[in-house]
Amino acid sequence: QVPLAESGGGSVQAGGSLRLSCELSDQIYGDYCMAWFRQAPGKEREGVANIDNLGNTAYADSVKGRSTISKDIAKNTLYLQLNSLKLEDTAMYSCAAGVGYCYPSRTQFTYWGQGIQVTVSS
Repeated sequence: QVPLAESGGGSVQAGGSLRLSCELSDQIYGDYCMAWFRQAPGKEREGVANIDNLGNTAYADSVKGRSTISKDIAKNTLYLQLNSLKLEDTAMYSCAAGVGYCYPSRTQFTYWGQGIQVTVSS
């Protein structure tokens, strides 16, 4: 079973919304920090948001107020709701998971998804 599998990406017009999903394998449960990252062409990977096992969340300034990270424990799925999408939100989005403290700038994770493309057009 693939540890993490993203879905829900695609093309959307600026101002629109999209919800990304990340299905987690059964091996990922308990005290995990889970996160979303993105990487646009020619740019470094950027942390978008993360959520700890208690549901505490942190967001990058670039998406704060426009996005929501959440998880459904019963479905073992992580979500990222993106609203008021901008052209600069165009990127490959990846989910990640790892044990340990979920500090806002954390970039080290054990498990990574393959990534899914989000393209915002005018």
